Amino acid sequence: MNDKSNQISPFLVSFLIIKIQIGVGVLGFQRIIIQTAGNDAWMAVIISGAIFALGIGGMYNVLNRHDMDLIGIQKQLFGKWLGGLLNIVWILYWMMLGISVFRSYLEIVQSWVFPQINTWLVTSIFALLIYYVVSGGFRVITGICFLGVIIPSYLILTFYFPLEYTNFRNLLPIWNHSFKDIALASKTMSYSYLGVSTLMMYYPLVKHRKSSQKWAQLGNLTSVLVYLCLTILTIGYYSEAQVSRYIWATLSFWGIVQMPFVERFEYIGIVTWVLVLIPAVCLYIWVSARGLSQYFNKIKFKKIMALLLILFVVITNLIKGREMINQITDYISNIGLIIEIPYVLFLACLSTIMSKIRKIRK
Repeated sequence: MNDKSNQISPFLVSFLIIKIQIGVGVLGFQRIIIQTAGNDAWMAVIISGAIFALGIGGMYNVLNRHDMDLIGIQKQLFGKWLGGLLNIVWILYWMMLGISVFRSYLEIVQSWVFPQINTWLVTSIFALLIYYVVSGGFRVITGICFLGVIIPSYLILTFYFPLEYTNFRNLLPIWNHSFKDIALASKTMSYSYLGVSTLMMYYPLVKHRKSSQKWAQLGNLTSVLVYLCLTILTIGYYSEAQVSRYIWATLSFWGIVQMPFVERFEYIGIVTWVLVLIPAVCLYIWVSARGLSQYFNKIKFKKIMALLLILFVVITNLIKGREMINQITDYISNIGLIIEIPYVLFLACLSTIMSKIRKIRK
């Protein structure tokens, strides 16, 4: 699976990071962080982005030393049984992260466009599309992620419309909230950055992988800048009281877009967001299937993927209602904050210590 025909150029890592970080969360992350940190919410965006930059550094520290994916690293460091248990936790985490992202998007479609949509039918159609993309291999997934960043980027131009009504004085006074409030907002904001740990699965498929960290960090920086600009625009356009009434603040921006040939631009934005959503879900399914395929060598990759997509359809449709979606999202977010940052840094420290012990013994 690591032959040259499956490998990608290092600069494409930045697009994979952007694609996994800028997803459905960008449509409504502002309300939660502004409710906690008010006009200082932009600081939370920077702080959480910096923490994930540190996490990416920790990932590369481990990956460059072992030159294998996370599944192999944990088996090497913790042994067959404990390492295997930890690997199962990661696979379940990536799978549930993909499901939560997709279910949140369906909730937007149900709220804004088709309230009576048949979720079983839609999920099944998307599952077939995901199967088709993932069957093409990692290079195809990377290409879809690249297009999923480039094509929807035209939506940035739509934020010109609220810009003319924005009052940047709303950002003042700076630091009028406690450090605790900003820290809580940073924790909440971190959900939008989750998923960068997929890097630890496709790392062996990157050419000149040891030098690709700068591209991964560039991808993370780009995501931070996008979230930062949207946060500042939201604070300047809405008051704190108004933001609490808008679950999807970014979609509300599209509601004021006026063009002679488009009446409801938010519908176009929601449809375009499929190009943002699908590549990310494809990547989550691929890393989950790749992890499981290392356990079940005798079972073909496509069969494992088909089984995961059946579970994907069933679990997605068992999640119903905004409250249940929020509960699952919060649960996955809490797990992600533990294993994507503290655990990865612990892994980097453990790997460094064990490497030094081996050198001393030699």
